[in-house]
Amino acid sequence: MSAVLDLPPVTRPALRVVGEGVPVPVAGGRTVPYANLDYAASAPCLEAVRDALDAALPYYSSVHRGAGYASQVTTDRYERAREVVREFVGAWRRDAVVFTRNTTDAMNLLAHALPRGTTVVVFESEHHASLLPWARGNHVVRLAAPESPEAALAAAGEALAAAPAGPRLLVVTAASNVTGELWPVAEFAAVARAHGARIAVDAAQLVPHRPFDMGALDVDYVAFSGHKLYAPFGAGCLVGRADWLRAAEPYLLGGGATASVGEHVTWSADPQQRHEAGTPNVLGVVALAAACEALTDWETLVAEEERLLRRLRTGLAAIPGVRELSLWGDRHPRVGIVSFVVEGRGSRAVATALSDRYGIGVRDGKFCAHPFVRRLVGDGSGGCDDGDGTALRASLGIGTTDEHIDRLLTALRRLTT
Repeated sequence: MSAVLDLPPVTRPALRVVGEGVPVPVAGGRTVPYANLDYAASAPCLEAVRDALDAALPYYSSVHRGAGYASQVTTDRYERAREVVREFVGAWRRDAVVFTRNTTDAMNLLAHALPRGTTVVVFESEHHASLLPWARGNHVVRLAAPESPEAALAAAGEALAAAPAGPRLLVVTAASNVTGELWPVAEFAAVARAHGARIAVDAAQLVPHRPFDMGALDVDYVAFSGHKLYAPFGAGCLVGRADWLRAAEPYLLGGGATASVGEHVTWSADPQQRHEAGTPNVLGVVALAAACEALTDWETLVAEEERLLRRLRTGLAAIPGVRELSLWGDRHPRVGIVSFVVEGRGSRAVATALSDRYGIGVRDGKFCAHPFVRRLVGDGSGGCDDGDGTALRASLGIGTTDEHIDRLLTALRRLTT
C-alpha cells in the first residue's frame, strides 16, 4: 500500500454520534477523550436516532392492541418502520420485514422457517450467527474458507450442484466481521439461481458502511442488527421472501402471532405477525428505522471511511511485529474493519494496555468467528502468546477521527518496542 498519511480529509459527514469525546480514565489518574475503535461490535448511537426516540417516547404505548391515540401513534410508527427498512435494503413490496432482536435472532428465525430437509451451504468463515443455526433437520454443507473470490463461487456452485433434490439455501456474508473484506454477493446470487437455490445474506457488517439493494443483487433474504447500525436499542430484522415464513410454525408462540385461540389455535397468515409474538421492542424498531433514514449520504461516508482505513492500514503495515489478517490479500476491497496480531503479545494484554494507558477501545478474541480466526491466525504461532489463536480488531465509523487512528498507531509502536 502506498503512503497516504498526508491526504487532506474530505468534508466530514453531517451525522454525529452520541458520546463523541467522552472522557475516560487512563493510567496516572488522567482522563482522555475516548477513542472508540470497536464499531464492528456495537456502534454508538447516532444523534438522529436519539432525537427520534425523544420524539417517540411521549407517545409510547401498546402496539396493535389499543384504540387510544398514543397506541395509534405508536402502532403507526412501528409499521412505518417496516417500510423504512424495506426501502433501506431495496426489498420488494411483497417481501416480509420481520423484526427480531439482532442478526443472530434473524438467522435463527430463517433456520426455523426452512422446509425440512433443506440443503444449506455455508462457509466456515461466517460469523457464528450465520454458521451455527442450520442443523435442524437440514443437510448442512460447511465449506472451507476459500482462497479467492473465484474459488468461493466455484465451491458454492459445486456444493449446490451435488445437493440432493429439495430446497437449497446458500448463506454468505456481505462483509467479513473479521477482515472487513467484501464478498461478491451478486455473483453468489447468480450461482444460487443457476442451481435452483435461494440465498441469504448476513449484512450486519455491510449496511453501516455501504448501501445494500436486494433487488439489484437478486437476494432472497437479508439480516442485520440495529446495534451495529448506530441504533443500539436491541432490534434487528430479517427481510425477504414470505412463503417459507408464512408456511412455518410461529417462531414464538403467544399473543400477536394468532388469528384465533380456542380449542384449536389458528396462527396469523401474515408472516410478519406470525413471527413477532408478544409485545415487540417498539423503541428498538423506531431507532432502527431512524438510523436507516439518517444514512443517506453514502458518497461522503464511504470516502471518509476509506481515507481513514488507508491511514490505519498503512500505519499498521509500518509497525514491526504487527500483521494484518486477510483472506484475499491487501488489495481486496473492504469496509472499515481491520484485524491484526502483535508478535509475541497476547491480544487481551494488548487490548487492555490500549485501554488502560491510552483510552483506546478495540476488540480482542475470536470475534464470534472461531473457525475463521483460527484459520487466519493459526495455533498461536501468529503472535498470540496464549496459544489460542486470538487477534485484535480495530473498526471505524461515523465519529472516528485522524487523531483516533494516530493514537492507536502511536500506542502500538510503543507497545511493540
